[in-house]
Amino acid sequence: MGRTLVELFYDVVSPYSWLGFEVLCRYQHIWNIDLRFRPAFLGGIMQATGNKPPAMLPKRAEYMLKDIKRMAKYYQVPVKISEDAFQHVLGTSSLGAMRFITATDMTQPQYLEPLSREFWIRFWSQHEDVSQPENILAVARQAGLSSELAQKLLEMVSSPAVKNRLKETTEEAIKYGAFGMPAVVAHFSGEPHLFFGSDRLELLGSVIGEKWLGPVPS
Repeated sequence: MGRTLVELFYDVVSPYSWLGFEVLCRYQHIWNIDLRFRPAFLGGIMQATGNKPPAMLPKRAEYMLKDIKRMAKYYQVPVKISEDAFQHVLGTSSLGAMRFITATDMTQPQYLEPLSREFWIRFWSQHEDVSQPENILAVARQAGLSSELAQKLLEMVSSPAVKNRLKETTEEAIKYGAFGMPAVVAHFSGEPHLFFGSDRLELLGSVIGEKWLGPVPS
């Protein structure tokens, strides 16, 4: 049996994407899967599908505060959420960060996992800005990239190649049926299966015939 290709479409502005990302990183060596990270732009998906940030509905925002705290503990991922976190999110564009991650994916893919994680840590654990170039460079250094390499990637951010790649990846997610993130697509039995959210990974396992061992498999 060949390995199942599992694509994870994510944006670092989404805390649920972080939860799904960490769990799939843990399972990539347990399940018979090829995990492929697909950095995309959540703003583009929202716009194309008419979706709105869940926090814009006050009752849902109230629930999400509790939900993310519980999920962070259960998933053992250091997401820290506070009352003003949603204002912080609504006031930040992740476009620059996602273009930087895309440039990394195109030229230095070995840094994709640690770099994406560092963006989440900075944004969702330390509640610091990730939209300014100097902050993006700080994240890159934290992830182990040299200053020269980080600077080179930052210069690529405004290039048509990087902009188009991010746009194409985002459009691909929409074509699979994504309306939010994380969007996980498993290519199994000759067709793509879309799973939305970080709490559907147990179901993903069941569809591809793999055993679910909880969010933190030992």
